[in-house]
Amino acid sequence: MTGDRFDTSSLTRVELLYLKGRIERWLRFGRPVGEQVQDRRRRTVLFAPGAVFAFVRWRAEAYGTVDSRIAILRAVAQGNGFTTYPEVAPGAEILLDISGWSKVQAVLEAIDGVERIGIAPEAVAPDYWRHVGARIAVGLPPRRYERARHRAWKVRRGIFS
Repeated sequence: MTGDRFDTSSLTRVELLYLKGRIERWLRFGRPVGEQVQDRRRRTVLFAPGAVFAFVRWRAEAYGTVDSRIAILRAVAQGNGFTTYPEVAPGAEILLDISGWSKVQAVLEAIDGVERIGIAPEAVAPDYWRHVGARIAVGLPPRRYERARHRAWKVRRGIFS
């Protein structure tokens, strides 16, 4: 994919980076509409308005991990409100933002649970990701996402769109 075929001014840009053993910024899920490769370690992925994606950031120094974080974000349409977020331009709607490796692992397990029931994580009801973030932030396990909840989300989205 290349970003050259798109009007990138209306897209959300996410800067990914891989410096082995030092810095990693990667996507856990999401469907970019374009990609711009700077070099073998850096690339920018582009998301259309409304796209939901999981962005993982990890950083280490000589004595081990100093930062691990996962955010589930929704790209916004031009002119809509957003929150700034590191490496995401211009910003996005934050559905979940968790730091600390054990909590990041819990979010990754919730994502795996959604995938196990055959649903793409980017198609999940946004309020579920808010629920996951809130529960994990206070040390409680999130409820599982179920097909019935997903059907209700799709019906609700159809009625209000």
